[in-house]
Amino acid sequence: MKKALSLILAMAMLLGIATLLTGCPKTEDTTYEIALITDVGTIDDKSFNQGSWEGIVQYANEEGKTYKYYQPKEATVDTLLTNIELAIDNGAKIVVCPGFNFEVAIYKAQEMYPDTTFILLDGEPHDADNNYKTSSNVLPILFEEQEAGYLAGYAAVKDGYTKLGFMGGMAVPAVIRYGYGFIQGAEDAAKEMGVDSVDMKYTYTGNFDATPEAKATAAGWYQSGTEVIFGCGGAVGNSVFAAAEEADKKSIGVDVDQYFESETVITSAMKNLKKAIYDALKSFYDGSFAGGSTLRLSTKNEGVEIAIANAKFNKFTEDDYKAIYAKLVDGTVTISKDKDADGNDIAIADLPLNIVKVTEIA
Repeated sequence: MKKALSLILAMAMLLGIATLLTGCPKTEDTTYEIALITDVGTIDDKSFNQGSWEGIVQYANEEGKTYKYYQPKEATVDTLLTNIELAIDNGAKIVVCPGFNFEVAIYKAQEMYPDTTFILLDGEPHDADNNYKTSSNVLPILFEEQEAGYLAGYAAVKDGYTKLGFMGGMAVPAVIRYGYGFIQGAEDAAKEMGVDSVDMKYTYTGNFDATPEAKATAAGWYQSGTEVIFGCGGAVGNSVFAAAEEADKKSIGVDVDQYFESETVITSAMKNLKKAIYDALKSFYDGSFAGGSTLRLSTKNEGVEIAIANAKFNKFTEDDYKAIYAKLVDGTVTISKDKDADGNDIAIADLPLNIVKVTEIA
């Protein structure tokens, strides 16, 4: 009997510990009005999910709002919708969905839950046949990633690097825009400095994972002379950082300031995710929420940037950064994106390049 009682008490203690680790159980009067559904990964991914979560935490703590996150096991439409339903059942008034994986799920959810408000980052609602529609309860937020990529490429060349690499994840529009901007920033900096040639290796890994293959590719680039690689695609950056550390070379982070990931990170091309979510939540609660149309964030509204406070540049200064940033804001500098004005895809060969020599690697 004593052994049975001890076993019961031990199980009770374990259940109590599990509750502390996973969050308080929902009771009749416990609701969470702000929800984040992660894009498969975790809220401490040091990238897209984390930046979004930090915006929620800041706003909710300042304004006394309840909040909770939900982590799907996979990115299928049905799984994402199940998590959205769970968040709403738990009292969510507004649901933040970071990533293009949510586009089809939000297309359906906006009609299924017309009384719930959604913030969709890096995507716009569409069905499986790419028919787009955004209802008034949805605010899609897109970023001008090419500007952040441009700033990173410009700074790298201004700092003295002329052998660069771009390792993207999946070739989705956001990643492509980062890469194209990176190329063009390097081109413009080289022109200003009178540099004759900049070499750039360029590839997409086909996923957003840290893999031995990605690390091996980055290591091969470093061994052949590449000085700095822009790791652009979630955990792909971790493969780049690891290779850079072993080769004693440099790297560039993405989405958030990834200086803490590796001593090799000289800067990061960033989306101001925290501010974007904070401002969107504020607009929801103050009645100025602009649902039904897409919000585009750029240098003009402090939506994109590169990391300066924790940067490890040798020559590129904060004044240099402010000067080129101002040119993006006032339109002095224009950057080609992933598509032209008619919506046609742009290839790297179509970019206005004279100095940067890009070697595309399949």
